[in-house]
Amino acid sequence: MLSPFHLAFPVDDLAKARQFYGEILGCPEGRSSEDWIDFNFYGHQIVAHLAPSQTGLAQRNAVDGHGVPVRHFGIVLPMSDWDAMADRLKSHGIEFIIEPYIRFKGEPGEQATMFFLDPSGNALELKAFGDITKLFAK
Repeated sequence: MLSPFHLAFPVDDLAKARQFYGEILGCPEGRSSEDWIDFNFYGHQIVAHLAPSQTGLAQRNAVDGHGVPVRHFGIVLPMSDWDAMADRLKSHGIEFIIEPYIRFKGEPGEQATMFFLDPSGNALELKAFGDITKLFAK
């Protein structure tokens, strides 16, 4: 069993974070205060902290012909869940930094990926592998 990770990140509006992570991504809300909100991100604890001066998009690096945001977080989903989330995000009008596609085709690290921003400019990546045993393949 994997231990849950904990990630705290800045947001500039808690109401928008609550709507995005809770309603659009479907993450159940945990504890909260006037300055932060806990979310259950697929069994992991992420915390949106009100810190407007810390928000915004970071540098991008080239990966497989795309500008991948250096600072990002996300989750590796089963392929069917990844497909469903791509459809869900599209139905909510989420604009993708990198549209859902298969990266590294034919290589050991072949994966489905997509990148998008939350309302505060934090980049998220959702991935899936046809063969999860290849997650760390070289």
